[in-house]
Amino acid sequence: MITLYGFPKSRSLRVAWALEELGLEYAYRHVDLGRGEGQSEAFLARHPDGKVPVLEDGELTLFESAAICRYLAERYGESGDLLPADVEGRARVDQWLFFIIGELEQPLWTQAKHKFALPGEQRVPAVLPTAAWEFQRALAALGRRFDGEGWLVGDHFTLADLLLAHTLTWAVQFKMRLPPALSAYRERVTARPALARAAARERDAAASG
Repeated sequence: MITLYGFPKSRSLRVAWALEELGLEYAYRHVDLGRGEGQSEAFLARHPDGKVPVLEDGELTLFESAAICRYLAERYGESGDLLPADVEGRARVDQWLFFIIGELEQPLWTQAKHKFALPGEQRVPAVLPTAAWEFQRALAALGRRFDGEGWLVGDHFTLADLLLAHTLTWAVQFKMRLPPALSAYRERVTARPALARAAARERDAAASG
C-alpha cells in the first residue's frame, strides 16, 4: 500500500492530486503539524526536518513534493500519463518542474514564511515587497514561454501543468495578480475531477484525525 503523509493546504495536495490522476490506491495519513506531530520520533524517521509530504511505497520513503510526483508518474503511469513517452518530452517536463519550484514558487514561499510560517521573531516584513516583485518577474518569464493556451508540454496534461496550476493557486491565495490568460488556465486545470477527489481525501483525513 502506498501511504501519503500530509497536512491540508500544503504541498501534500500535489501528491494526492498525482495519485488520483494515476488512479492509484493509497492511504492518507494526516500529520497534525500544529500539534507537533511532525516532530515525533516516528515521523522524523520518515522526514528528518519533520515536514510534509512524505510518501512510503514498500521499502521506499520519499520527501519533496516534485520528486514524489515524478516518481509516481515514472513508476505507475501508463505511457503518456503525466509524463510524455519520449525522452525529450520528459526533459521538457523536468525543465518546467525545476522552473516552477526554483523560480515561481520560491518568492511565494518567502512571503508565506515571513507572514505566518516562521516564528514571529524571525519574520522580516520588509522582504515582502521584494518577494512580490520576484514573483511577478518569474510570472513574466513564464509568460514569455507559455500563453496559457493548451498545455505546457505536448498536447495533453502532464506533471508540469499539475505543479504550475497548484503554484498559481497559491499565488491567488496570496493575492498575487495573474494575467487573464494564466488565470483562465489555472481555472481550467484546477477543475479536473482528480483534484477535487484529492482535496476531499485531504479534508476527510484531517477531520478524522
